[in-house]
Amino acid sequence: MNFYKRLLLLVSISLFSIGSFAQDAVNNYKYIIVPTKYEFLKANDEYQLNSLTKFLFNKYGYTAFFNNETLPADLQSNRCLALYANVTQIKGGLFKTKLQIDLKNCDGKLIQSSKEGESREKEYGKAYTMALRDAFETFQFMDYAYEPVSGASQSVMPVTEAAPITSNTVKENTTVVAASASVSNTIKPAPSSVTETETLYAQALDKGYQLVDRTPKVVMILLETSKADVFVVKGSDAIVYKENGTWYYSHNDGASVSAKTLNIKF
Repeated sequence: MNFYKRLLLLVSISLFSIGSFAQDAVNNYKYIIVPTKYEFLKANDEYQLNSLTKFLFNKYGYTAFFNNETLPADLQSNRCLALYANVTQIKGGLFKTKLQIDLKNCDGKLIQSSKEGESREKEYGKAYTMALRDAFETFQFMDYAYEPVSGASQSVMPVTEAAPITSNTVKENTTVVAASASVSNTIKPAPSSVTETETLYAQALDKGYQLVDRTPKVVMILLETSKADVFVVKGSDAIVYKENGTWYYSHNDGASVSAKTLNIKF
């Protein structure tokens, strides 16, 4: 084989490899599915690490769900639209906690791995949280935008549901949500669009909570008061309070007072 034929063969192989990689990029997948438990931990959502994984994917522009949630119709009929996340603990490294995030497709093929996130914290909860956030830098700066592969066929596989999370799956403690400082001041509460049966999930902020729906979209921000179970709604003439085990949203527009019950999961 002469030089030019060898060069042509190498170029062809390179172009084929690039094309194959392009069809297996993270951007070619519409959703991220997060499990309710990681193998290196003993309990569902232990240290709220699974909740943090889902929270960070959504924060950085992906669309993430727990594997036991009600999923979009297109994903229910074709689970290959999603990548499946897993977090593993990397052994080795004196006095270090190291975690890595892997994304696999519906066939179990590895599509993307994060860098190894590290922490030197001694307390497990803080160490896992810091290491996961460090590992997430890979996905934070990936500039993700869903781009379906034109002309490509994906095998259709049914979605199976996992057992529900038994621990508090959505609330994040203040050490987990350091991102609270970045919450936009322009967020406006939308209680009128929330039905009394719709579940809102409380995520801890510094001196309060943000309530999100299943999207997840921030519905309102609650600010602590000196009275237990009474919160001021940020940007609104309203309060949220608990009475006889039920949460209420009360709004005063200066002319009338309205109230409705809220279904909040802390």
